[in-house]
Amino acid sequence: MTQSLVTLLEHAERQRDAALAQQRRADAALDAAMRQHDQLATYSREHQSRWSTAMRQSVAMPLVQCHHAFTDRLHQAVTMQSEQVDRARQTLSRRQSETLEAERRVAAINKLIQRRTDAARLHQNRQEQRQIDERASRMAWNRLHEAAGHGG
Repeated sequence: MTQSLVTLLEHAERQRDAALAQQRRADAALDAAMRQHDQLATYSREHQSRWSTAMRQSVAMPLVQCHHAFTDRLHQAVTMQSEQVDRARQTLSRRQSETLEAERRVAAINKLIQRRTDAARLHQNRQEQRQIDERASRMAWNRLHEAAGHGG
């Protein structure tokens, strides 16, 4: 196994680890965005419920206008946060794909290293077997010549 493959593997593993860290950050960002969205949506529902209760009594027109303006801004905030959740989901999806690709590179390099190691081991085993066969052949040849030399 060559040092360049080991270096390549180490580099690929660092890239995979970095991709995994980015994926974790993207996952945390999505969780935070979803929590924020849930809080805004819950607050909006609670506000609307409180306002419905207040509307059963007489309410001054400026207060009604203020409520509508506030409700509009609250709905805009919920909508913007929904968009943020969507962007966070897309980012997480990209990061997951990048992590998967990095994992594949590491696996491919490991497989290449394993194949080269296996090929080197097989080559060494064959060489050793050839040497054993050659020694056995020489020994058999020597015994045959000794027997022929003493037998005549």
